[in-house]
Amino acid sequence: MHTWFVTGASRGFGALIVEKALAKGDQVVASARNPKAITDRFGERSNLLAIALDVTDETQAHQAVKEAIARFGRIDVLVNNAGYGLLGAVEEASSAEVEALYRTNVFGLLAVTRAVLPHMRRQRSGRILNFSSVGGYRSGAGFGVYCSTKFAVEGLTEALAEELSPLGIHVTAIEPGYFRTDFLDSTSLSVSPIKIDDYALTAGAVRSKARDISHNQPGNPDKLAEVVVAFVDAENPPVRLPLGSDTLAAISAKHTSDAELVANWREVSVSTDFELPA
Repeated sequence: MHTWFVTGASRGFGALIVEKALAKGDQVVASARNPKAITDRFGERSNLLAIALDVTDETQAHQAVKEAIARFGRIDVLVNNAGYGLLGAVEEASSAEVEALYRTNVFGLLAVTRAVLPHMRRQRSGRILNFSSVGGYRSGAGFGVYCSTKFAVEGLTEALAEELSPLGIHVTAIEPGYFRTDFLDSTSLSVSPIKIDDYALTAGAVRSKARDISHNQPGNPDKLAEVVVAFVDAENPPVRLPLGSDTLAAISAKHTSDAELVANWREVSVSTDFELPA
């Protein structure tokens, strides 16, 4: 039996992971800004602790973890799921929008992770699942600032995986493509109110596409939750777990592009080294 700590657990992937973990008989600490939404959905259960947590509040993160340990004695799986998107060209995004996004998607993830890690280190075991995105592997017009937060999550995940592996703690970036959740709704996606006509064919076109594909995405969120709950029992888990055919296609396309870059620019790249002594 595992004890989970899930952020952003009131809806979307977070709520589905809580549902699957509870059905499995695991213990779950489900956190959200409004924990009542969690108890309204799942009821009062002996193996569920619904807890208030704004991940941007580091003091509250430590308090939430303290309450989790007091209730269940340990945390085996941390799911850093809390986050949201920002749609708009990089120039269109205001500094306030950028800073708010980083506070949740990056600094919030760091705050919760740092609060949990002392307990996992003491246990010499644990799994940390950081929700990234296909946008954490490759960026694109209209989602540049959002993707930059997920690039940060990928970098943190790689470093944490290396730092924590000798301590029996595994860290993985979960990379969903487009799944049929409310991610593209106003509840999870902030849209920059500034529009610059010069970006109409790039970021502007993505704004329109986002409206069209919302709730028509190819990914099944219920299946993703099933995979994630089963994944914590995998031996030697990878540092990245791409989920969705569109994520695999994006990874393959970037690999091809990078291979071409290396081939075309190899001579220039190696020319910057010092000359080897004769």
